[in-house]
Amino acid sequence: MDGSLNTERPEVSHRRILALALPMTLSHVTTPLLGLVDATVIGRLGDASLLGAVALGAVIFDFVFWSFGSLRMATAGLTAQATGAGNRHEVDLTLARAFLVAGVTGVLLILLQWPIAAAAFSLAGASQAVTEALSVYFFIRIWSAPFTLANYVILGSTLGRGRTDLGLLLQVAINVANIILTAVLVLVFEIGIAGAAIGTAVAEVFGVGLGMLVLRRLGSNPFAVTWPEVLNRAAILQTLAMNRDIMIRNVALILAFSIFSSLGARSGDVTLAANAVLYNMFLIGGYFLDGFATAAETLCGQSLGAKDERGFRRAIHLSLGWSIGFGLAVSSVFLIGGGLFIDFVSTSPEVRAYARDYLVFAALTPLFGAAAFAFDGIYTGATWTKAMRDLMLVALAAYGLVLLAASSLGNTALWVAMLVFLSARGVGQALLYPSLARRTFAAIA
Repeated sequence: MDGSLNTERPEVSHRRILALALPMTLSHVTTPLLGLVDATVIGRLGDASLLGAVALGAVIFDFVFWSFGSLRMATAGLTAQATGAGNRHEVDLTLARAFLVAGVTGVLLILLQWPIAAAAFSLAGASQAVTEALSVYFFIRIWSAPFTLANYVILGSTLGRGRTDLGLLLQVAINVANIILTAVLVLVFEIGIAGAAIGTAVAEVFGVGLGMLVLRRLGSNPFAVTWPEVLNRAAILQTLAMNRDIMIRNVALILAFSIFSSLGARSGDVTLAANAVLYNMFLIGGYFLDGFATAAETLCGQSLGAKDERGFRRAIHLSLGWSIGFGLAVSSVFLIGGGLFIDFVSTSPEVRAYARDYLVFAALTPLFGAAAFAFDGIYTGATWTKAMRDLMLVALAAYGLVLLAASSLGNTALWVAMLVFLSARGVGQALLYPSLARRTFAAIA
């Protein structure tokens, strides 16, 4: 692996877009396999409460940890700009500051584990048997917090350099380690749900070790920088501000999806099940679109770091073109074959029939969300995190207004509001980015 930084203008082309996007698409596709294997391993124990606890635990930690997914995005954006500028030292400083934030945040999560657990268990409202098993899982896995967040930082650093192949390697390695450890601890050593939690925690530790080796091979050594440089007030404030903005954005996104699930559940079991089946279409579309968001993040950040305005604008156009093209393609596939997908996922005649009534809405989510995914990458690479945060809040407000105005339409209102939410993000970002780009390049001219 070549650890040198390219001081020339970064290549911005169709070939490079695909070279960056496809590995991350594969990485996202492997992630659901992890939950499936965990559920299968625990399911073999024949205890429904254990299976429910693992499912709830996964949801809780997805929410808690991904609320700090800003560590990946902010690190990627700053690293991409430093890489584009050919500044290896700034790459290491960015890495060191992000590790510091990840470590402090991870320790705080461990210290606050009891109130976090109390709130999460109360919201879950599970049976006593499930809650007891969930407690075992939670109070073991929470100790992986610093390592999980450090893995976000490592992934962001590799993506910012344009090494999405290494990002894929790290994600697959962590997932495979998790699968093997969980299977051995649960099925061989027979330590039940504790084995699933220990397996996941140890896999995160393994990921940090492997990630540090990868970073060293890339020429990085975040421990060689000095503390005064790391603790530079302006740089630390920038890092914290970016993480704050992206964290608010992530929480708003999670809130929108949680409202969707909650309101669907209130409409009855058939509506809840049908929406869950259809929501998977949006998730599958997201796996493809996330890859192009990562490509946009890398190319826009590197072009900005290299002060290459022409390359920056070309990166925007190519990223949007590929994202919208894939969104259209995936939506077309869902419109044509969505019925087969519904029948595969559910065997209930009522759920199948109800889901078909709303298939067109679910099928359109990749197309309506394509611009938002691409612009998220563009804004992250350009470190326009405040604007990204504000536009997400505006889109969330639009989402809420549609739900209120069309509440009499029931489940139709939910899906219309989701499409409005996705498109509002993309439209808002498209309208604002020209002025942001002019201001940014004027400042660095």
